[in-house]
Parts: sequence; structure tokens; C-alpha cells
Amino acid sequence: MSDQPLQPIAAPFSFHGGIHPPENKTQTRDRPIKAMPLQVRYVLPLQMHIGTAAQAVVKVGDRVGKGQVLAQATDFVSASVHAPTSGTIVDISPHPIAHPGGLSAPSILLQADGEDRWAERMTPWVDYQDISPAQLRGRLREAGIVGLGGAVFPTAAKMATGQSRVPTLILNGAECEPYITCDDRLMREQPEDILRGAAIAMYMIGAERCLIGIEDNKPEAIAALLEASRSDPRFAVFSVPTRYPAGGEKQLIKVLTNIEVPRGRRASEFGLLCLNVATVVAVHRAVTFGEPMIDRIVTVTGEGITQPENLKVRIGTLMSDVVAEAGGYRSGVDRLIMGGPMMGFALHSDEVPVVKATNCLLALRPQDRPAEPAPQPCIRCSLCAEACPADLLPQQLYWYARAKQFDRVVEYNLFDCIECGVCSAVCPSHLPLVDYYRFAKTEVWAQEREKSKANQARERFEFRNERLERIKAEREAALNKKRQALAAKTAATPDDASAAPAHSDAFGTHKPASNGTEAPASMDAAVEAARARAKARREALDADRAAANEQTPVQAQQEQISKSDRP
Repeated sequence: MSDQPLQPIAAPFSFHGGIHPPENKTQTRDRPIKAMPLQVRYVLPLQMHIGTAAQAVVKVGDRVGKGQVLAQATDFVSASVHAPTSGTIVDISPHPIAHPGGLSAPSILLQADGEDRWAERMTPWVDYQDISPAQLRGRLREAGIVGLGGAVFPTAAKMATGQSRVPTLILNGAECEPYITCDDRLMREQPEDILRGAAIAMYMIGAERCLIGIEDNKPEAIAALLEASRSDPRFAVFSVPTRYPAGGEKQLIKVLTNIEVPRGRRASEFGLLCLNVATVVAVHRAVTFGEPMIDRIVTVTGEGITQPENLKVRIGTLMSDVVAEAGGYRSGVDRLIMGGPMMGFALHSDEVPVVKATNCLLALRPQDRPAEPAPQPCIRCSLCAEACPADLLPQQLYWYARAKQFDRVVEYNLFDCIECGVCSAVCPSHLPLVDYYRFAKTEVWAQEREKSKANQARERFEFRNERLERIKAEREAALNKKRQALAAKTAATPDDASAAPAHSDAFGTHKPASNGTEAPASMDAAVEAARARAKARREALDADRAAANEQTPVQAQQEQISKSDRP
């Protein structure tokens, strides 16, 4: 093996737009990953991923082990939630979560017992090539693996590409957001685990090569992965120019392959699949060791943090405890952001849990960030369109979102916006453009949900009407069948009494049935005969009453006495 230092491949292409904001990574880029100590309580929201929320499978009072399933995935796009340690379930109720609106969501509260005792783990699959890709996807779903680059899309669903094979896997190690260094440290400290996870992912999708894109401001991470992949020709490490947002999936694909994934299409349709470097490490641990996703690396940084760190934090840890582990706040902190300054959002409180999407906690003071001037009218300078990495028209999207013309924002491809914040950063009028886009997306989603509900209600109504019509038709058909059978029977019955039903006597002699009257020629005749008999009985009774009324009082008295003397 050569001792010559390996050189990365310079990224051969570029993407439209982008900016180069201050990096602010020096506070934590040289801080090794440190495991955070066990805490007393953990809050685990049932939904910390894109898609359908998981459903709790435990109840208050249950004792659980580390890694045990607490909430089960309920849909194809869903992810299970696991216990970060052993302990007791003390509550299942809404709890404040990391949300820009300060909302609450159903959560499981776990009280740790301090033992950190594992539950029964999933079977380790060291020889993963003996396992089918479908079974491996099932393992990722069972382990609750989601994308850790920010989108938190369930990995099992993403790898169900619908293609027979996807030739190229792309590992996203760009980490272009300012302040954040958790992926940088992971690449420097665990390059072998990244490659093992990538190899499993390649086997699952049938890939022949893996392209690793890392921004050129991370030379140590580039060197670590070059060295780890030296003996495997399937891997190629690329140095990507530092420009935000190079870490966007479509932007990184364009830089490495010059392929532009069109609107409404998936990268897998072009033979590509993109995963974050932290995601493939989680894949490796789930498959090789049978460990679910119960922790992640979080960069705790900003001028408002006493001792910035890269911490390995268990999912469900309260952010106040994470900040305390990093030395606490400095004086004057007025804002805590989950994520970076470009795509993150300010939290209403630090008494909310770390979730699978939490890659950074950024504490800032007023003097640490630019002033926020009041928004001014748009001057139509088009700087936002020039900088937009998704090649959209942010100005038009802003006008239509502001006017609540949501059908128009959809026509202008609102959902291609990756909310990177570049347009807001370059806007000389200081318009909060991304806020308008997020508002419009929320409204469009709400309208789609209402439309879906209305469609379902209409379908149920139409189905009910069809069912009632079908039942009515079936009943009518049955009645017609009975009428036809009765008509056929009536037509086949002779008019004379000789055709009356017959029976056999004890000697087998066939004799006509008789009850003292002639058999009626038809049903109508039988009815008339019954009516005649009833009429005769009524006339006989009337005659008896009349005869009784003609007796004298003496005769009536004697008749009464004679009746009483009868035995």
C-alpha cells in the first residue's frame, strides 16, 4: 500500500445561486464527540419524523428496557420510537416540543432507573449479504432509522426506490450550514463506520459506486475518509467548494454528477440515492449490532454557550439538560435556535426534548447576530432569484403567498423551495421571505387535507347510495322471481277437483285428498269458500240469538233454572 497522501477529486460541476455566509465553525470543529451522561427523565414525542406519527405500545406504569419499542410505526412513511434507557413510563400526554409555534404533541415520559439495562436486542446481521434487501429495509423500519441530515424522512421508505437497482449512492458530508460541526467530527472520528453503513446501503439498492461529497473547509474529514476508503475502489471522495447550500440533495447531485433532478421527479429515477453520513452510521449499527436509533450527535454552540461541544445525546433529553452539559448559558442570551442560523428556528423554551432532527442547538445574544431592520417594500431587484439554489422566482412566490393566492404559489413550484433562507439573506428590503413560504405551504397542506376529507365523504355517500340501490334491485328481483313461480304454479293447476293433491293409504293405494269439501280450483276459489263458511257460521249464530230473544220472561227463567240443574 502506498504511503503517498491521497487527494480528493475536485467537484467538476456547480449549481445555480448560493451564498457564502460566515462559517462560525471554529468554536466546535476541534471539539471531539463526548457522550452525555444519563439523565433522570426523557420526553419522547410520538412523531419526530416526516410522515404518520407512531402509535404508543406501552402504558403508564410499564417498566421498559433500553432500546425497547415504545411506539410502533403505523404507516409506510413512519418510524418507531425506542426507549433511550431503562426505566418506567410515568406519563403519556401532550408535551411541548421543538416547534416554531411552541406547540405540544403526544409524548411518552420515561423516568430512568439508572441501570441503563438493555432490552432484548434485534438479531445482529454481521453477514448482511446473506439477508435480502427487503428484510434489511424491514430492520431499518423496525429500528426507527430516519435521515439525520435535516429532512428526517424514514430511511426504509426512501430506500424502497421502486427501481430494480440504483447504480450510484451519494453520501452527503457537505454540512454547509454555519456553526454546525457534528458531521465533520463524525467523519473524522468514525470513517470506518460510515463506509460500513454505506456498503450495506449499496447492497440494499444494488449500487456499484459511492460518491462522497465533503466541503473543502473540512480537510481533516476528507483525509480520514480518503484513508479509510483507500483499498475499496467503489468509493470516491470529492472536495466540494464551500458555498451554501451545497448540502442540499439536488445541489450536491448537480455538483457531483451534473444531473439536474427535475421538479416532481425522484433522484432514484436517475440511478441516484443520497444519504447523510450520520444516517449510514445508524444503518450500520441497526444491521450489524441490532441497535435501534436512540441517540444522535448534537452540536451545542454559539456565543451564548459557555463551553461549546459536540455531544452524543440520547433522544428525548431535554434541551435545558444539554445546554447545562455544555456549561450553561452566558449572560444575555435571548435566543435558542434548533438547527443553524439559516434553516433553523427559534424555540419558545428549552424545556423541550431533543428529537431525531436535532443536529444543533445555537444560543445567541443580541450582539451576536445582525440587527433585524423592519421589512420594507419589495424593490424588485431580483437578487433573490439570482441567489436561489432551486432556481425559483422568490419574488413572485412572496407576492402570491402574501395575497393568499395559494393556487398561484403552487403553479410557481412552491414545494421545490428547500427553505434554505438564501433569498431572505440577500434581500435588501429585509423581507422574511421564507416565513411567507412556510405559511403558504402550511395553508396548501391544510386545503389538501380538507379536499381529501371532502372527497372521502363524497365517496362514502356515493358508495352508500350504490349499496342501497343494489339492495333494492336484489329485493325486487327476488319478488319478481316469487311472482313468476306463483304464476307458473297457478297456470299449471287444473280447474276440476280430480286434480286435488293425492296421498297413499297404508297399502300404498293412491287416493285423492279429501276433507269433506271439494278442492278449490285456485287460490281465489279457496278464499271465497272460506269466506262462505264464515258467513254461514255468522248466520247460524244470528239465528240462535233471535230465537232466544223471542222467549217470554217465564220461559227464559225456566230455561235458566233447567241449565243450572244440569250436572
